[in-house]
Amino acid sequence: MDKTEIRSRTPQPDDKYLVPGLIRGLQVLQAFTPESREMTLSEIARRLGTTRSAAFRTVYTLAHQGYLLHDPQTARYTLGPAVLRLGYGYLATRELVEIALPELEKLRDATDWSAHLGVRDGRFVLYMLRVPSHMGLASIVHVGSRLPAAGTTMGRVLLADLGEDDLVRLYRDETYQNAPGQTPRSLTELLAQWRRDRRSDAVVQIGNFEMGIASIAAPVRDIEGTVVAAINLTRPATGDGRDGIEPGVRQAVLDAAAAITRLLGGLPERPAGA
Repeated sequence: MDKTEIRSRTPQPDDKYLVPGLIRGLQVLQAFTPESREMTLSEIARRLGTTRSAAFRTVYTLAHQGYLLHDPQTARYTLGPAVLRLGYGYLATRELVEIALPELEKLRDATDWSAHLGVRDGRFVLYMLRVPSHMGLASIVHVGSRLPAAGTTMGRVLLADLGEDDLVRLYRDETYQNAPGQTPRSLTELLAQWRRDRRSDAVVQIGNFEMGIASIAAPVRDIEGTVVAAINLTRPATGDGRDGIEPGVRQAVLDAAAAITRLLGGLPERPAGA
């Protein structure tokens, strides 16, 4: 990448929504190429078309956060491990979706329930995949939807993998303004629900979040046994007062989650002592 390419990406003065400092930091990272793996501060400044003093704060910040490594002996910078973490997150998300889709399709075909895959986004569950039932029932949530984690089966599975202190910190300022009948309604109820969910291999709800809908979810784990995603099945509840989750459906969800976990190179079970 030459200086002209970098300068062409400089924010326009009339675009008030761009953050110049962030763009400058990205430009520094983009200046490193297979041909330019190491650079001094002066070389980086020349790539950006700016002075050493103007580039210093950006380079210093990137080095402090691990995105650049500085060798004091040569006064040269190289890309740091934090850059790899960014790339891994992107690749891991793509890998997860690509691996999970055929497994969810098989799960849907075996049960004729609607199947979904979700990941945690703070206090929400973000829906990454949606495989609707052939009957076209009980799958009104679309890819990209964010629903409250504490009130949904996939969200509860994801929260169950957090430690108690992490859970309390996450929900310390929650207002718990749920609709009547929805749980939890307080931090005490949330912790009680979290303890129950940690003891179960799957989470089941009948109408807790959406009236008339039965749902069951199970965890997807990585190589360290950490829950990185959840899958679930949903369909209209039977209305007979039972949970509406047949043993075969429960096992199908668990088997699908274990299959996705294995394909990701993960551990199907929570490590001992976790």
